[in-house]
Amino acid sequence: MKPYVIVCEGKTDQAFLEKLLIHCQISKEHIDFYVMGDKSSFFKPENKKYRELLPKIQADQVERVLFVIDADCFEKDKKYGGVENTQRELNLIIQKLDITSISKVFINGDPKTKIGYLESLILATIPAEQRVCIEEFLNCSQFQSKENHKAIVNQIYNIAYPSKPCDFEHQYFNVLKNKLRWLAGQNIHHILLEFTEFSE
Repeated sequence: MKPYVIVCEGKTDQAFLEKLLIHCQISKEHIDFYVMGDKSSFFKPENKKYRELLPKIQADQVERVLFVIDADCFEKDKKYGGVENTQRELNLIIQKLDITSISKVFINGDPKTKIGYLESLILATIPAEQRVCIEEFLNCSQFQSKENHKAIVNQIYNIAYPSKPCDFEHQYFNVLKNKLRWLAGQNIHHILLEFTEFSE
């Protein structure tokens, strides 16, 4: 039995979160990942992943659930895009599943623009000079799809900076780190958990 659950979009998100757990000295032994496959799956209460998870919650086998989801862009998705829409729609699903009391949400994206995804958050934590180079390439390439954009950012970053893939000490990671500590039952003051995901 694994009493702590992270619900995330894809395998890339899981791999990143596993690295962050290690950085925070949180054991993965008691954490289970439910990979939804895409963002839209989060908003379907009948989803197979939820059908697997709910009986465990109802049997008191799961104590806490952390949802990690991308903000994406309001302009491209008027219903689910952007921080506010994502938070609102996910809150509705959490209420329908009746797991509000054991759940928290972290929304990935650029802390300044409040749009994007995990790769946008990572990009926001690197030095400005390096970030500008990557952003200029992305603008020139004109790749429009989210998956292409995410894959390119991930590949460029890993190839260009293999020795330091992420600066986990950057302040933009603080809220996520504290929510992971909450998930694992570590004693974190509740105020730290209530800052917006995009606090600077």
